[in-house]
Amino acid sequence: MNTIKSDFLEAQHILNAFINDENNMLKIQSAGDIIIEAIKKGNKVISCGNGGSMGDAMHFAEELTGRFRENRPAIAALSISDPTHITCTANDYGYDYIFSRYIEAMGQKNDVLLAISTSGNSANVLKAAEISHKKGMKVVALTGKEGGKLAQVCDIEIRTPYSEYADRAQEIHIKVIHALIHYIEKNIF
Repeated sequence: MNTIKSDFLEAQHILNAFINDENNMLKIQSAGDIIIEAIKKGNKVISCGNGGSMGDAMHFAEELTGRFRENRPAIAALSISDPTHITCTANDYGYDYIFSRYIEAMGQKNDVLLAISTSGNSANVLKAAEISHKKGMKVVALTGKEGGKLAQVCDIEIRTPYSEYADRAQEIHIKVIHALIHYIEKNIF
């Protein structure tokens, strides 16, 4: 029982640290504004990440194309999560290119990339950010730990408070994703 309760207390501590830094709220708002501007201009948001972060990228896109809290028109969003694309690209070019190749094909100037990496050092996410900038896209990053290399190559970084393991960062990331979606939904229509 002590392990279970300590997990919740640690999660609460990290969430409180995140909430108490007003800069985090401003970054979420700025990220939301970038996405809203893109959508209003007829562009889209593309999301990517590995493992649990891919699950978060998929969750973000489906809430925008589907429905979050209110009935409203669908919002142009997609996650790079097609297993046939991923395995084909990994086989032909290497795993580092699974996201960047997709952005080469589908990304357009003024689209937005939501890049999710708890370490900030996932090579495939970094390549996605690089290609996105070359295409004239903005990059919003969700990171953890020290932000990694991704912190240096994104337009807005939303970093979770430091924790030794990825699970605490992922718990904050899903809260950030829900706050972003809610903000977008409230301000785009």
